[in-house]
Amino acid sequence: MNFKIKTGYRLNVAMIVLNNENESLFCKRRNTDNWQFPQGGVDEGENIKNAMFRELKEEVGLEKDNVEIKAVSKNLLYYDIPKNIRSRVLGGKYKGQAQVYFLLKLISGEIDLSLENTPEFDQYSWVPFWYPLNKVVDFKKEAYRSALIEFKNKII
Repeated sequence: MNFKIKTGYRLNVAMIVLNNENESLFCKRRNTDNWQFPQGGVDEGENIKNAMFRELKEEVGLEKDNVEIKAVSKNLLYYDIPKNIRSRVLGGKYKGQAQVYFLLKLISGEIDLSLENTPEFDQYSWVPFWYPLNKVVDFKKEAYRSALIEFKNKII
């Protein structure tokens, strides 16, 4: 997977994890009222799939063997971080994120937000597939819409 990233954007992976009822894993960011899919940055020189598995483990405690990859977004999905909060997000180094979305099916294991290195989330919920689109922060809505539309026919 090689993607050309626009200048000023950070390469990022985002995971839509589905359970057996095809509900999506939706997580609440610690100390906020903001909910989102698990996501995280790709380190310099890191393989995108490896970054996704690393972030999945770090953020929600799932291992590679706990999920099956059902689909990967064909294109990068971008969102801009609002200027008034950029200095607090990613150290103000980026104007936004360029995301590769993964659609994952949970095949075993449990969500674990109590990991020592998991400061991101303090709550999670299994929600209907389209639900996150109405609850995510406004600046991420278009990326969410694009990913959900791309993956809607991949739900089994």
